[in-house]
Amino acid sequence: MSSQTPLWASADFWRKVAIWVTAGSFVILITLTFDSLAKITPGYKQVPAYNVINREIDYKSDAQHLRYIPVVGKEAPLFGRLWSDSEAEALVTLGKKTIQAKNCMNCHTLLGNGAYYAPDLTRAWLDPNWSSSDEREARMLAFLLDPEKNAVTFGSGRKMPNLGITDKEAHGVVAFLKWMSAIDTNGFPHNFKSINHQQD
Repeated sequence: MSSQTPLWASADFWRKVAIWVTAGSFVILITLTFDSLAKITPGYKQVPAYNVINREIDYKSDAQHLRYIPVVGKEAPLFGRLWSDSEAEALVTLGKKTIQAKNCMNCHTLLGNGAYYAPDLTRAWLDPNWSSSDEREARMLAFLLDPEKNAVTFGSGRKMPNLGITDKEAHGVVAFLKWMSAIDTNGFPHNFKSINHQQD
């Protein structure tokens, strides 16, 4: 009977295995991180460039993909004008920073993250509760600037507090919400009826 410890039972073997597994996991993590960053960068196929705020955006069921997808259409100026690439990026970034600074995710959900007290904002630009596409921008701005006066609670009694959002910040938030509505979220939220398809 041999007294020699089998290779698979030796401490040295498992030490080497642990080192190789850790190193391999680190390489995989770094690779996936760079791959993910590339896929979530504006301008990638699922995340549109910021200048998409100059286009019409809708959300429709796609039979080929078996899910809902955003559809970018014809030219549709935001706030009555077209924005250059740099202007669009600055405006959307202002909106994003405003949403972060005002802690909107404490109550709302954005792209699947956040809370469920208040409405999901992922497709807020396309929400049929803005009445019509023609009134949407003005109604969104009015709501952000004075939410207590312009709230639509649907009997829930829940109202957004006045967060002291400036006019410039409100324009940025609307631009951010329009841009976010064009992100392909792999069908989330499912069966969402956009402002253009309430009767479908």
